[in-house]
Amino acid sequence: MKAPVSWLREYAELGDQLDARALGESLIRAGLEVETVDEVGGDVTGPLVIGRVLDFADEPQKNGKTIRWCTVDVGGHNPDGEPGRGIVCGAGNFAVGDLVVVALPGAVLPGDFAIAARKTYGHVSDGMICSATELGLPDDGLDGIMIMNDVGDLSPGDDALPVLALRDEVLDIAVTPDRGYCFSIRGLAREAATAAGVAFHDPVDRPVPAEVADGHPVVREGDGCPLFVALTVTGLDPSARSPRWLARWVQLAGMRPISLVVDVTNFVMLATGQPLHAYDRARLTGPITVRTARAGERLTTLDDQVRTLTGDDLLITDDSGPIGLAGVMGGASTEIGADTTEVVLEAAHFDARRIAGTSRRLRLGSEASRRFERGVDPAATYAAAHLAAGLLVELGGGTLSADETVSGVVPAMPTTRIDAGLPGRILGVEVAADGVVDMLHDVGCRVEADGDQLAVTPPTWRPDLTDPYDFVEEVGRQVGLDTIPPVLPTPPAGRGLTKRQQVRRALQAALPGAGFTEVLTFPFVSDADIDHLGVPSDDGRRRLVRLANPLAETSPYLRTCLLPGLFGAVARNLSRGNDDLALYESGSVFRAKPEAVTAPRPSVAQRPTDDELAALDAALPEQPERLAVVLTGMWRREGWAGPGEPVAWTHAVAFVEIAARALGIELRRVADHDHAPWHPGRCARFELADGTLVGHAGEVHPTVVKQFGLPARTCAAEMDLEVLVAAAPDGGDVASLDTFPVAKEDVALVVDAAIPAAVVEQTLREGAGPLLESIRLFDVYTSEQLGEGKKSLAFALRLRGDHTLTDAEAAQVRDAAVARAAEHHGAVLRG
Repeated sequence: MKAPVSWLREYAELGDQLDARALGESLIRAGLEVETVDEVGGDVTGPLVIGRVLDFADEPQKNGKTIRWCTVDVGGHNPDGEPGRGIVCGAGNFAVGDLVVVALPGAVLPGDFAIAARKTYGHVSDGMICSATELGLPDDGLDGIMIMNDVGDLSPGDDALPVLALRDEVLDIAVTPDRGYCFSIRGLAREAATAAGVAFHDPVDRPVPAEVADGHPVVREGDGCPLFVALTVTGLDPSARSPRWLARWVQLAGMRPISLVVDVTNFVMLATGQPLHAYDRARLTGPITVRTARAGERLTTLDDQVRTLTGDDLLITDDSGPIGLAGVMGGASTEIGADTTEVVLEAAHFDARRIAGTSRRLRLGSEASRRFERGVDPAATYAAAHLAAGLLVELGGGTLSADETVSGVVPAMPTTRIDAGLPGRILGVEVAADGVVDMLHDVGCRVEADGDQLAVTPPTWRPDLTDPYDFVEEVGRQVGLDTIPPVLPTPPAGRGLTKRQQVRRALQAALPGAGFTEVLTFPFVSDADIDHLGVPSDDGRRRLVRLANPLAETSPYLRTCLLPGLFGAVARNLSRGNDDLALYESGSVFRAKPEAVTAPRPSVAQRPTDDELAALDAALPEQPERLAVVLTGMWRREGWAGPGEPVAWTHAVAFVEIAARALGIELRRVADHDHAPWHPGRCARFELADGTLVGHAGEVHPTVVKQFGLPARTCAAEMDLEVLVAAAPDGGDVASLDTFPVAKEDVALVVDAAIPAAVVEQTLREGAGPLLESIRLFDVYTSEQLGEGKKSLAFALRLRGDHTLTDAEAAQVRDAAVARAAEHHGAVLRG
């Protein structure tokens, strides 16, 4: 809502000493969101004066245009000894003797347009005669320069700035949904007067009378319109135009002046907050009826769009059919035209929810709907209608019919009982009971005291005040929220990080430190993404959950694994020239339950029962957490330190092992030849010691690479974060330092090339027994000397006991491990 400060001063005695910025700061302290304070007209500088046209000569030009060479009297600004200044003007809507606005050399007009004496059309034009649009003012409809004959007592040479009201200060306020009354100058002036402690003059100056049906007939069906006021104005002059002051205020408030009738209804809406609508009386047939639309009914609105209606829409009709969408937009059939001489003014109160629903469904927001859906003061209808009618009589020469229609009554406001001490207890400051009553009176409430209990009835313009704590907030605004001392609550004793938090922090420290970059991707996929992964039909990644309102119909499902999102991140980076990538993400995936469960819809009037909460939980999809990585390009670029190292499946495997090592978990690695989307010969399966699956890592299948547009030899890994959290040791346990030295033994075993190294490692671990602290594969060797189909695996064993191990004890452990490998795999020690 844009509020000219000059207009606010009409209703609040703010005085000239309170500037716009100070006023904006006081409104901010009162809880309003003042976004900007704009100085309008400040870009017009220099001499701008009133001039009188003494004479002119029309001079046709070769280009077909006719200009006027004018002599204009500008009083004390005339050249010495001259009756006026010579000015070239291209407009032809003025006559000799007319008063006009003249920008003299040195003036600067909007758009940084500097005025200077310059030669044009064979003359030296010593200034410029101005039109309204050239000054940044509303178009006055004269199709030419401004004529000032009807503006007070003006003389040539007078300063035109105060006459034109060119300069003003405008507050731009973001009105929150609970403060619909601030969508009016009336509401903002009341807030300004309260904040500044000055008097307020309410433009809504007459109450709604008892029902009367002497004017244009009105029929209200249903409960969507509790009050409807209709006044009739006849004998309007169709050529009458809005005065400059009214058009200027409407323009500064953010609306475009159009015609007298439209400008007056907009002016009154901006002033009081009550939207009005004017019907051409000659185009109305029969009574005005407010009813619910029938499904499929159609209406052509003022924007010439045909709207198809539903049974939820509130409609204005007459005997000819629909003539307007109640509270949203009027219909074209009864639109005010250039020949309109009789109008019926509508000021009604409509149900806010119905108006909001229609506006959103049709995507048809209007100044009226914005106010109705936030709450309009029903008690302002009658006064607003008479204010508009009075302006049409005064400015348009019309006559207000004594016969009027008032159908319905102002809905009663609810009364809330509160403890007088509640505001002080909640705000944390001392507020006397009398002070609470006075502050609520200032807001407009009616308060009846019964001991310490207050019965508070909010004013009709505050439908948001329905709860005791709403009134506490109003008292807080009067006290000044910025004056309430902040008191931090005493935090309870902490229990430290949860195990899940410890796991996450350990991963966030280890993975970026190893060269991986964390990203966040949108959790949305398409069924084509899952198809491109090549997963079988019975795979859990096929259990998709479809969104009822997806951001994009191309990705309407929640992700069932992290890889499609990471593949998309790789594609976006590739398009921007980033080829060497090691992107990882941790987050939830969503998998539909095998059997669909319908969620209940609990009542909003009370807390859901435990059974309802349990049923809601049961209807949610499974939401396990995953950890995944995608690698492309070079792991290490070629440079002075040596040759480059391209990404390989070993880096995806390293990602898993780094994550596991950061959590203190030992994983078993087994070859997996059939798990999409990985290459069947370059995929590792990771398990815990008890065989629980943790995840997979390796090179992505070439078909999947092609489907997603990834670089060749892209590698990836994905792990079950839930399993890692469960397997991680408690973070509070601190391992004691070993006091005995480690014994190191290396073994090199020759085995069949088909036997995985991880299987041999596990066998050595089992054979070594409890003295084995760790085991690490450090070399894989093949040669003709080993024999065809053979390979050598070299392992480093670290042994430690409760005493210093002797060489014989270490050798015994080593031999036991080798014997176990020989028994199970035919392993032979390499000489």
